[in-house]
Amino acid sequence: MSVQVLSPVTGLVAPISEVPDPVFSQSMVGPGVAVKPSGGESQAVAPVEGILSTLHPHAFVVSTDDGSAVLVHLGIDTIELEGAGFALHATKGERVTAGSPIVTWNPTEVERQGYSSVCPVVALEVGQEALSDMADDGRVNHGDPLFTVDS
Repeated sequence: MSVQVLSPVTGLVAPISEVPDPVFSQSMVGPGVAVKPSGGESQAVAPVEGILSTLHPHAFVVSTDDGSAVLVHLGIDTIELEGAGFALHATKGERVTAGSPIVTWNPTEVERQGYSSVCPVVALEVGQEALSDMADDGRVNHGDPLFTVDS
């Protein structure tokens, strides 16, 4: 079964290797892509339909019905902001559709506070070979396809 993963934010697609954190750039968490978000307040949306299995102000995981899970991390080291500047629109355990608003945040403000705003979008518990239809580097809007996970 295949799951199309959509971009949770609007911005520029980049290889996961460009994320300034080795846990993501070396695909230790899993394979995926990065999106460098456009500035200003914006919403991060669910990349797939499923259950919001993990929810923090700076990161969330949506688990699909077929057992796939996708992590969205809003910026790097943003856990240190302790939720400041992030507004949640969903609750852990809630069923969401692809494109449902999950978090409102401001990438420009994250950068002003000294953090990278780049957003890793990662398929959990699969290898690189499970990903296909990778988006080319370039601009995406939230809801545009990023990649497909084959389980």
